[in-house]
Amino acid sequence: MDGDRAPVLDGVARRYLAYRDSTPVPPAEDGIVRAMPVVLRIERDPLPGRTPLLAAAATAAVALCVDRRSQPGGEWHDAVSGWVDRRIRKIARRARGAHWRAVQELPGVTVEIDGAEARALLPGPVDGVAREVSRLQIGGTELEPDDPGDPPAGAPLVLLNPHVTMTVGKAAAQVGHATMLLGATHGWPVAEPADVPRCAVRTPDAGTWARLCDALGGPDPVAVRDAGFTEVDPGTVTCLATADAGRW
Repeated sequence: MDGDRAPVLDGVARRYLAYRDSTPVPPAEDGIVRAMPVVLRIERDPLPGRTPLLAAAATAAVALCVDRRSQPGGEWHDAVSGWVDRRIRKIARRARGAHWRAVQELPGVTVEIDGAEARALLPGPVDGVAREVSRLQIGGTELEPDDPGDPPAGAPLVLLNPHVTMTVGKAAAQVGHATMLLGATHGWPVAEPADVPRCAVRTPDAGTWARLCDALGGPDPVAVRDAGFTEVDPGTVTCLATADAGRW
């Protein structure tokens, strides 16, 4: 993508690079727990594919961050900067039917990939979410593993840890973290949602995962290390992200 980088992600890049280089800078905390709601569209019939749904969630999260409205002077900037300057928590919820249609009226970005849809909503305090969001379930429906084949050449790629089992909601949050780190460290520019590259998500074999982990320490790939609040142990690398699927 061409254009000026999205400045709202600068703090994310600084914290990630400091952590990578073993000089961690703890994010500022003001006592308010903030999160980005990520709503996954999971209808009863047909169910979406697990992989395209995660790809839609990954793309939607970073698309909201590089949106012009999230940059200084934009109407979303205060909400987004107040969140990215602290911990980039995400809470995935599922919706269908009228509940899915209702969240389209809230500020955010919807992405569709191969028939699967996810909407990243404007982040804010977790105890102050809109009724349209709070009524949605966080857990519940699981999706069977699928076989999506090779990722599109040149696409940003998120690779899930093959040694870790995560629910679709947990995985959706993690891949959203990964694309934000990728966008932050690679200087993704301000872009309209339709112009943000569609990210791919895959689960590699153990050998590929080990090779990628050995490459950590440079600008690519980037790694998501989970805080360990749910499902996985603290410090677990849940996923890696690379700017170009063809490189790996």
